[in-house]
Amino acid sequence: MNSDKDSIKKEINKLIDSYFKQDGEKFIPGKSKVPLMVPQYGSEEVKEAVESLLSTYVTMGEKVKQFEKMFAEYMQVKHAVMVNSGSSAALLALHSLSSLYHKNGIEKGDEIITSPLTWSTTVSSIVNFGAVPVFVDVDINSYNIDPGKIEDAITEKTKAIMPVHLLGNPCDMHEIRKIADDNNLFVIEDTCESYGAELSGKKAGSFGHAAITSFFFSHHITTIEGGMILANEQEHADILRSLRAHGWIREMSSKDSILKQHPGLDPRFFFYTSGFNVRPTDIQGAFGLHQLPKLEKFIEIRRNNARYLNDGLHRYDDYLILPEERKDTRHVYFCYALTVKKNATFTKNELISYLESRNIETRPIETGNILNHPVSKIYNYKANEELRNADYIHNNSFFIGNHHGFTDNHLNFIVESIGSFIKSKGGK
Repeated sequence: MNSDKDSIKKEINKLIDSYFKQDGEKFIPGKSKVPLMVPQYGSEEVKEAVESLLSTYVTMGEKVKQFEKMFAEYMQVKHAVMVNSGSSAALLALHSLSSLYHKNGIEKGDEIITSPLTWSTTVSSIVNFGAVPVFVDVDINSYNIDPGKIEDAITEKTKAIMPVHLLGNPCDMHEIRKIADDNNLFVIEDTCESYGAELSGKKAGSFGHAAITSFFFSHHITTIEGGMILANEQEHADILRSLRAHGWIREMSSKDSILKQHPGLDPRFFFYTSGFNVRPTDIQGAFGLHQLPKLEKFIEIRRNNARYLNDGLHRYDDYLILPEERKDTRHVYFCYALTVKKNATFTKNELISYLESRNIETRPIETGNILNHPVSKIYNYKANEELRNADYIHNNSFFIGNHHGFTDNHLNFIVESIGSFIKSKGGK
């Protein structure tokens, strides 16, 4: 019987390998899509996932644990705790730093300084926790929070700074961490789009008291859905593992000492805190085991693509702000972002319409300024100044794809399309 099952598995794996060896469609400029993203997994991930399905053990298990260990090592931190999404990671990170678990922790009504230029769940996690998001403006070139504006936003209610490493570009964590340490504040890094980015050789996501990542389908690597919370303290990691799974103690390193204080309770069903159920599946862990070894290759492709596009579009920098890699940083280019300058002879919407007419997909810079969306009406938030740069980016910036699915033909077509549009508008 087992030999029959083994032979069936081998045949399944052979078919999966054969399927993924099929050639893709030929790129036809102007007709083929230049997509924002393409699937970055192959037969290895699918075979590992099928193995989990056939084993019938599909909920969080050993493959998740292996992936957590690998990812923590890659990110230069001691602990990584996987959850079902980056959004859940943000919410758990805040709860794990609450006053219930940390002296002088974050409480409801406390203020958390963050960027208005981000994804919606960075802000909604703060709001859903019960804290108050405080928005400060961003740098026009990097799109990241401006450290020079943070100190003016600090009050006696401020408990944390939540910088967002946007679009693969690391924030100035040296300055942000200094401000936080001088004012006794937590730092929670949002690295959902930027794992692998570095500042002075140190990974973005390794500077704070906690960090979050996402492995959504369009990110640098994917577990289809999924996220991770990073921490350096064992006690902190224990709390995160309890919070992600009902509040029980099954995965806590301190569970034996806790059990001694409560004899008679079944250790399998011992509830330590009020938790959530945001566990990943072992199928997600299976994907992660094969995706992470590919990450550096994917990053190098994105970096090469960005250099190629910058070289081709540099002649138009009178009209466009191009992405740049700051000194002593490593940009991992989640996408290729462009900002139309004030003196340009065209608008963002005109350029977008032209690119879309040529099947080059575009999208906004995340939400743009989140305060320009109706959802902000239900936020209890603060903004101590006009968010001029965030508003300018909201109205004048967008991005196109950047991934391993691009060939020189795609890149040449992008450069040629932008160039022909600018010349049609009187540009040089």
